[in-house]
Amino acid sequence: MSGFVAERLNLVEPSPTLAITALANKLKAEGKDVVGFGAGEPDFDTPVFIKEAAKKALDEGFTKYTPVSGIPDLKAAIVAKFKRDNNLEYDVSQIIVSTGGKQVLYNLFLSVINAGDEVIIPAPYWVSYKDIVMLADGTTKIIQCPIEQKYKITPEQLENAITEKTKVFLMNSPSNPTGSTYTEDELRALAKVLEKHPQILVVSDDIYEHLLYDEHKFSNLAMVSKDLFERTVVVNGLSKAYSMTGWRLGYAACKDKEIIKAMDTIQGQSTSNANSFAQKGAVAALNGDQSCIDEMKKSFVERRNYLFERLNKIQGLKVMLPEGAFYIYPDFSNLVQSDGFKKLAAANPTEISVSKIISSALLSEYSVAVVPGIAFGYDPSFRMSYATSMKQIEKGMDRIEEFFQKLAL
Repeated sequence: MSGFVAERLNLVEPSPTLAITALANKLKAEGKDVVGFGAGEPDFDTPVFIKEAAKKALDEGFTKYTPVSGIPDLKAAIVAKFKRDNNLEYDVSQIIVSTGGKQVLYNLFLSVINAGDEVIIPAPYWVSYKDIVMLADGTTKIIQCPIEQKYKITPEQLENAITEKTKVFLMNSPSNPTGSTYTEDELRALAKVLEKHPQILVVSDDIYEHLLYDEHKFSNLAMVSKDLFERTVVVNGLSKAYSMTGWRLGYAACKDKEIIKAMDTIQGQSTSNANSFAQKGAVAALNGDQSCIDEMKKSFVERRNYLFERLNKIQGLKVMLPEGAFYIYPDFSNLVQSDGFKKLAAANPTEISVSKIISSALLSEYSVAVVPGIAFGYDPSFRMSYATSMKQIEKGMDRIEEFFQKLAL
């Protein structure tokens, strides 16, 4: 490594999801028939009415700097969204718009974390959480939440994890990578723990809020506790619900205006405002016809059900039916003692991650790309995205079934 690169970068892992997608694309370019389950974005186009709003803004010359924290009409649309969808009341001074939810989180942790502060994160977790906290000089306390708990943290686990150094509790529901979703009762039980610890800030990553299935209803900690509402930062965005991943638009809301002000200061010294005309598209998305989300959900439900049914028939796999998002997260801990896995491990003596061994074999031998569970802090599993066509899902599952049949021998 160059002597000019800061030491902190030695601790930062490149995004595994982006790496898997890049490798799969490279193999495709070489002529290999790769089935990719690594995508973290919907495979639908942005709805036309949203694109038209952005085009109109471009045509009208809306291409200059905007206020760092977002244009007034977008912040007003976000306030209206919280009232309409979540019955949470904010004013525009409690809202900030950034270049994607990832920047929102980065600005947030730089704003609230001092060196040594602890952030409690249930695992499996989204791949970037840990590195963002580390770059802010914080310490992560990872709580393992197995499939037997539907990959969700319990009140007892949360209480036992809290120390005098705990500054933040970070949760994501519906979850990337598992699709698990907390019920109102589960959230209230967690809230009872957190209400006893007023020094803890809650961060609720709600980016998959609108991608819920089977009559599951969305809720978060701010919605179930008046106390926590006052000290919860709700993070959301346009990427997943409106298939706007490349538009890079995220936002946060918090009753504590000082936190929003601090995030605005950091953003003002880094990227400044989010894309001007993209913000106009976001206004249209939030204020417009929400049925576009329902069309995506119909396809996701069909794909999810198919994947779950086939994975659930594979001997040795443990599979949970996802309640939201567009991922499924099979657990193959029952197979690590099989002769087939032992042979794979022997062929990779320097690799200690079970999920990396499995994922590498799937890609190299069967041309199927999945994201190893170690990237999400929970092994042995892998994440499969069903944000791809049914034809690809069927082809990929044929290969995965053959792989695990041989592994179980």
